[in-house]
Amino acid sequence: MHYDFLIVGAGLFGSVFASEMKKRGRSCYVIDRRDHIAGNIYTQERLGINVHCYGAHIFHTSDRTVWDYIRQFAEFNHYINSPVAVYKNELYNLPFNMNTFSRLWGIRTPAEAKEKIAEQIGELHISEPKNLEEQALSLVGRDVYEKLVKGYTEKQWGRSCRELPAFLIKRLPLRFTYDNNYFNDPYQGIPVGGYTRIVEKLLEGIPVRTGVSFQAFREEEQDITYDRLLYTGMIDEYFDYRLGELEYRSLYFETEEMPEQENYQGNAVINYTEREVPYTRMIEHKHFEFGKQPGTVVTREYPAQWKRGDEPYYPVNDEKNNRLYGEYLKLAEQEKNVLFGGRLGQYQYYDMDKTIKAALEMARSEAAGV
Repeated sequence: MHYDFLIVGAGLFGSVFASEMKKRGRSCYVIDRRDHIAGNIYTQERLGINVHCYGAHIFHTSDRTVWDYIRQFAEFNHYINSPVAVYKNELYNLPFNMNTFSRLWGIRTPAEAKEKIAEQIGELHISEPKNLEEQALSLVGRDVYEKLVKGYTEKQWGRSCRELPAFLIKRLPLRFTYDNNYFNDPYQGIPVGGYTRIVEKLLEGIPVRTGVSFQAFREEEQDITYDRLLYTGMIDEYFDYRLGELEYRSLYFETEEMPEQENYQGNAVINYTEREVPYTRMIEHKHFEFGKQPGTVVTREYPAQWKRGDEPYYPVNDEKNNRLYGEYLKLAEQEKNVLFGGRLGQYQYYDMDKTIKAALEMARSEAAGV
């Protein structure tokens, strides 16, 4: 069989691109190294609950075009992300807002909160932050930093905030309203029935093979040929790491079914901000869809150092890695009939709406022959 496109990766980027090219009369063949489609947004039903197998995914966007596009494939509920942070035995609302400040300092008004934060920042006398710790302290003061930023960030990156560059935190949003809505975007929610169904619809009528890497696929003797390749895996892996490894952060998950427990933590997402607690957050999946099931499923999310063979979740976009990516990009530009897309192919963290927008733009460019 001959196809116009071989698409490596059945995640959101590859699936949107494949769907759009199919609409334009192009033939696509999709492969994925995992044994399922949908990439990191894969959801699986357990105890009647749609479990986010690779961490919490809340769809949110300010782009009406993207919102209208994704709702062709699923009905979305009105879930609003309102995480809670746990520090020792204290509970705080996220994002940092008046509920947070009231809990921290016993104050009630925005003026009191601003005065307290300004006072703490002024006491530190940080004019030019030399590292992430100093940057965060200069933005939010000592209390917010110590209880809600420091431990969580150190777990996420696997090193002390004093060893991390200041530019990793450009801002820490402070909201002086009693609003626990984590995102400012006007359109947000969770697809009823889970994300996997969306990808199934995107890939309808398109041949898909899971459980095979691109490297293994190329080594096989087979009859499948193609004109162009879309590669959504790691760009350094595509080039066999010839310039060196790009850095990533990984995650691993511990998921527990509790058939006799109706409601374990009372919220979909609770962050654990102490360095001593090894996981960064706990997810109770039923709350994403306001579930009434008799049991529940919870997942603890642990950050981890990435090494070859691990799943890469977050590109480490510091200066060193961005320079190396720039060198890989030069190699990519020399590849004939090869496109690189998604957060691994473009070494950039994308929210879901940005992933969809980028895939739609690439599809339009391909259709126009650009």
